[in-house]
Amino acid sequence: MIADCKNILLIQLGDIGDVVLTTPTIRAIKESLPDARVSIMVRKPFGSLLQADPNLHEIVESSRPRGTTFHVIREYAAFALSLRRAHYDLTIDLRTGDRGAIFSLLAGARVRVGRPGGSNQFWHDHMFTKIIRHAKLDPSAHPGAAQSLCVVHEIGIATQDSIPRLFVSGNDVSRASDLLTECGLISNSRWVTINPFSRWKYKEWDIAKWGKVIDRLWEAHRVPTVLIGSRDEAAASEAVLKGREEHTYNLAGKTTLGELAALISRSSLHLGVDSAAPHIAAALGTPTVTIHGPTDWRAWRVADDLHKIVEPSMECVPCGRMGCDDSGISLCLGQLGIETVMQAVADILQVLPTK
Repeated sequence: MIADCKNILLIQLGDIGDVVLTTPTIRAIKESLPDARVSIMVRKPFGSLLQADPNLHEIVESSRPRGTTFHVIREYAAFALSLRRAHYDLTIDLRTGDRGAIFSLLAGARVRVGRPGGSNQFWHDHMFTKIIRHAKLDPSAHPGAAQSLCVVHEIGIATQDSIPRLFVSGNDVSRASDLLTECGLISNSRWVTINPFSRWKYKEWDIAKWGKVIDRLWEAHRVPTVLIGSRDEAAASEAVLKGREEHTYNLAGKTTLGELAALISRSSLHLGVDSAAPHIAAALGTPTVTIHGPTDWRAWRVADDLHKIVEPSMECVPCGRMGCDDSGISLCLGQLGIETVMQAVADILQVLPTK
C-alpha cells in the first residue's frame, strides 16, 4: 500500500510534548522509505523545534486564522490549496481531532491513514482510506513514542530505535550562546534550567518551593539557575528571580522553541514539572528531574540514572484526575517537600562531569 509512496505528510497537531515524542515515528518512516520526502504538519509555532531534523523535507505549520469571516475563509482556502499543490501520496494523521482529518482529506493524497474518531464524529472516519482501529503499543518501545509508532507499525513501518531525539540548528546554538553570554554564564560552567510551569495548573509545584530549590542549588553545589518558559510565564519567572539575581537568570519568553531547545541542550540538568520541557531535555540528551503528581509518568517517560522522576508518597498517586476531585488543585503536590527533589538533583550532579 505504501511502498511506492514518495511524498509523505505526517500530521501531528498535538502539544509540544507530542511533537517531541513523534520524532521516532519521523525516523521510522524515513528508515522504511529512504527515498521518500517526509514532511510534517504541526501547530504554529512548534515547527522551529524540528527545523534541524535531517529526516524531514519540510515543516508545515497550521494556525487558526483570526479576523472577519471572509478573512478566515480566505486563509483556510489558501492553506488547503498549498496542501493540494504539494501532491502528497500518503498522509498519516496521528490524532483523532477534526482538523487533522479535514487537512488530510484536503491534501488529496490517494492513501490517507488515520485513527478512529469519537462516537460523535460520525463523519470523521470517512476522511481516510484506512483507519487504524486496533493498534497495539510495543511494550519494548519508549512509552511516549509508542503512542504514534503503533499507528505507522500497522501499515508496515517500524524502527528498532524508539528514543525521541531533537536536533539543534547552528543559528539556534548561536542565539543561545549570545543569551548565555549576556547572563555571564561561561560555556564551561555547570548550570541548570528550570521551568516551574505547565499548561495545566494542577501539575505545578509551589513556586516558593522552587525558590528554595534554586537557593539550595547555589548554596550546596554552586550551580546557577536559568529560568525558562513561554512569554506568558515571563512575569511569574520574574517573581521567582526576585532576590536571587546573583545566581539566577530569567530567559522565559526570550527564545523561540528552537532557541529554547539549544539553551536546554547546553545546560547540565533540567528541572521541571509534567510539561513539554522535560521531553525536550530528554530528547536532547540533557539529564532531567521531573516532578509528577496526578499524572502517571510511566505512560510518557523513561526513568534511569540520568532521568529521575519525583513523586509524592501518597497512596492515591497517580490518580489520573485534574487535581483532587478534578478541582484543579493537587494536594499531593502540595505535600511534596524539597528534600526529595534535592536528593534526585544531587544523585545526578554527582555523576556528571564538572565541565
